[in-house]
Amino acid sequence: MSEPRGAGRRDRRDRRDRCEPRDRRKPREPRESREPRESRERREPREPREPREPREPRPITHRAGATTTTTTAALALALALACLFACGAPRPPDERPPESLLELVESSPIETALDHPDLRDAFEVWPEMIGRARRGIDAAQFYVSNAPGSRLEPVVAALEAAIRRGVAVRLLVERSFEKVYPDTLARLRVAGAAVRGLDFAATAGGILHAKYFVVDGREAYLGSQNFDWRALEHIQELGARVRVPAVVGGLAAIFAHDWALAAGESPPGEHPPTAPPPAPAPGARSPIAPPPAPRAPTAAPPPERNAAQIRLVASPERLLPPGIAWDLPRLIELIDRARRRVRVQLLTYRAGDRTGAPWTELEEPLRRAAARGVRVELLLASWSKRESTIGGLQRLARTGGIEIRIITIPPWSGGFIPFARVAHTKLLAVDGSAAWLGTSNWEQDYFYRSRNVGLVIEDAALAARVDRFFDTGWSSRYAERLDPDATYEPPRIQ
Repeated sequence: MSEPRGAGRRDRRDRRDRCEPRDRRKPREPRESREPRESRERREPREPREPREPREPRPITHRAGATTTTTTAALALALALACLFACGAPRPPDERPPESLLELVESSPIETALDHPDLRDAFEVWPEMIGRARRGIDAAQFYVSNAPGSRLEPVVAALEAAIRRGVAVRLLVERSFEKVYPDTLARLRVAGAAVRGLDFAATAGGILHAKYFVVDGREAYLGSQNFDWRALEHIQELGARVRVPAVVGGLAAIFAHDWALAAGESPPGEHPPTAPPPAPAPGARSPIAPPPAPRAPTAAPPPERNAAQIRLVASPERLLPPGIAWDLPRLIELIDRARRRVRVQLLTYRAGDRTGAPWTELEEPLRRAAARGVRVELLLASWSKRESTIGGLQRLARTGGIEIRIITIPPWSGGFIPFARVAHTKLLAVDGSAAWLGTSNWEQDYFYRSRNVGLVIEDAALAARVDRFFDTGWSSRYAERLDPDATYEPPRIQ
């Protein structure tokens, strides 16, 4: 005869109970007989039970002799290991990958092949940043120039929308250009923005040439783009959206300093300068410049992949808030560290001061690099064909190991546009492992008399991307090798 239904299960329970300690055994109550299915369906529904108090889960333990394993602890350990292997070890807040702290942003002239699909354009990024503002936007710009239907119009509209939702917008511009381009500034004043013009010539003998803005003290943008509709459509540019707290805080400190100067107030923690700082005497070296003897190349420190690899630099030295490095010595240091290749792209380069006297603080490191076998490549905009700059470039091009090319952006099919159709990017790439991008052309006044800002990037992945950006222009059909003996016609600019 077959065993009654359920007998096997009862036997297994009996055997299990006999293996457990006697004090854990509980008498089994007789099992109630089941009702037929039909009677269960006809039964009246029960009253809902009151919810029970939640009980803390008790860990289930399995005993085998003297060994005890806690299932809850085992599950926790397994989950932790799974997260470790799937997600990677957690990073402290200041050790996020640099790629998440900096986004390279370009502007490419329309009707050219200089666009990079993996880089977003400034006309896309700027309204996005402004649209996320909740407290304040502080912008320092050389000037502001808009045109109906241009790519800058959504940026201006985004600033107006930010003001309507209660965001405090402050705009600082170079006073000498305030009268040249007054319309958009007047429009933003009417919308409720606070606008000041800074006479940097009276302050330091130069201009407010920096181009940056800070949003809510949490992110910032800086780069070669002016707040100019042409910079978003007809000029090649490179900048960066930055979320590094030290960089954002440094730009906020520079803005607070210059905002106070524009109103004739004392900058935070100091007194305003009474006279422009003197520039170096003709042919003199600055106290920070390295000795003329070649330096042995030093290996770059191993990457730590944190925010310290992206640092803010600025000029002029005399008007820097505490903790912000002067850009000129950092550029010299990067060039002197080069072991294989130095690549520089600029609007203009000049190894002389405003009087025509030699100024070689950046040219000497380039020559030293070439002398020790480093390949030096300079890509200059067509505006460098002017008389004030072309002669010095041709002399430098005669140096062995240094090659110079001129990049010329073709005219727009719609006609001539003043102060446009030019490569305006300012960058330095060293060995594909370090880079600088900023707002300074490489002329003496930009470092000693004018306000400029930049970033030194010591992350290999980001620096390599800057290097590839350079290569696009260097290898393009728009670039031609500079002939040291040729006669060049200055381009039409306005």
